[in-house]
This record gives sequence, structure tokens and C-alpha cells, in this order.
Amino acid sequence: MIELKTPAEIEAMRPAGAFVGRVLNALADAADVGVSLNELDALAHRMIREAGATSCYIDYHPSFGASPFGKVLCTSVNDAVLHGLPNDYRLKDGDLVTVDFAVSINGWVSDSARSFVVGTPREEDLRIIRATEEALDAAIEVATVKHRIGDISAAIGEVARSYGYPVNTDFGGHGVGREMHGPPHIANTGRAGRGLPLRPGLVIAIEPWFMMGTDELYTDADGWTLRSADGSRGAHSEHTVAITPDGPVVLTARD
Repeated sequence: MIELKTPAEIEAMRPAGAFVGRVLNALADAADVGVSLNELDALAHRMIREAGATSCYIDYHPSFGASPFGKVLCTSVNDAVLHGLPNDYRLKDGDLVTVDFAVSINGWVSDSARSFVVGTPREEDLRIIRATEEALDAAIEVATVKHRIGDISAAIGEVARSYGYPVNTDFGGHGVGREMHGPPHIANTGRAGRGLPLRPGLVIAIEPWFMMGTDELYTDADGWTLRSADGSRGAHSEHTVAITPDGPVVLTARD
């Protein structure tokens, strides 16, 4: 069931959103050549503990996961595009990294992701990161009470097509509240004017993610990490956004 939040409940979600934004900034600053994915996870874990927050990932075990996730951070590198399970891999110059992070504070969840390049960037990596960021901005712009879920999906898909990237619709945005994942599902492409009307109090995670050469995935041997079927790289940008009468409010802003 889709739950609409009161203005007071949206205010109560702000601490989690602000914290998620701070952690993603800290992770991007800490990611450097030679740093391991487990070390990034340990940094996020320490910040969670110091803030008195609760990880949404560590015990997460949906039907598509081989076991409880066991970490507090998703770290997806290069052709790993979603749900990257942290391990001992040490970052190399030119790696394209996505960090995806969600916590609960005082019972309210926020969820966000960002992609960046470690060291010397390739232009094609910067291009796909830019595409996901532009798609996120376009989606947030239409996250208003006069639009529908399909308008968000269409805005994302239009940006993907303008860059020439295919779109996978198996994984996308979702409702956020007391739990990390809830209805509605928000595909990363769709038809404008269709779907659920956007109403005040709806809080959603909008998360465009694209791969350079395919819309197909396979699951790594770790049972979690999703990789592009053709080995091409991917990027992912995500914010938790509240629909209000005055327009969209980005709860996970990283100012």
C-alpha cells in the first residue's frame, strides 16, 4: 500500500536524508587509488554507528539476493552496475565507482546513490555519469502534483535516449518511508501522462542508472553484484524526493 506522509513526517525524514548525503560525500572523498571496497564500507559503518543510525542494507534479503547482504554500503565498480557487495578489491586509477547507501534515523529511511571516477577519468565514463545526473534532474523537475509516475519515467528515458543508452526496467525507483523499498515502482523509461498521480506526501527514491552498451544484467558469483551482460560500464544517480504542494523537496541533497 502506498502511504502518504504528513508535512510533519516529511520534516522528520530530513535528518536521515541529510546524513545519507554527508556519508556519500565522505565516501567520494575517501575513495582513492589503493583503497579497498571493504574500507569504504567500514567508513560508512563507522559513521552510522557514530550517528546512531540503522543500516537498511546489512540484514536486507530480498528474493533476488543469495543471502542477507551483510554490508552497509553498495559499491559497484566499472561493469558492476548495481548492488555491488563490498569486498577486498582495491580501487585502481580510472575506476568508475557507484556508492549506494540507505539508513533509517528515528524510524525514517532515506536512500541515495552517486557515481564518480577514481583518479584519471575517461571521457566516456564522465559522459554516462553526466547522463544519469541530467536524468535525475529532469525527473525531479516533473515530480510535482500536476504530474504522474509515468512523467518521471518518461523524463528519465528521454535523457537516456538522447545519449544513446539502452534502459533496463527490472530495477528502478521506489517508494520510501518506514521501509527502504515500497510502492510505487518507478521505471527508468515510460509513457508520459500514465500511471499513479503524484500527490502531496508521496516520498520516492528516483534513481536513473544506465549501462553503456546493453540493457541486460547477470548476477556475479557473490550472489548480489549485478554486472552488465556485455562488460560495459554503468553509472547511477539517486535521490529521495518528497512531493509537496510547493514542489519537490530533495531530502538527500549533498550540499
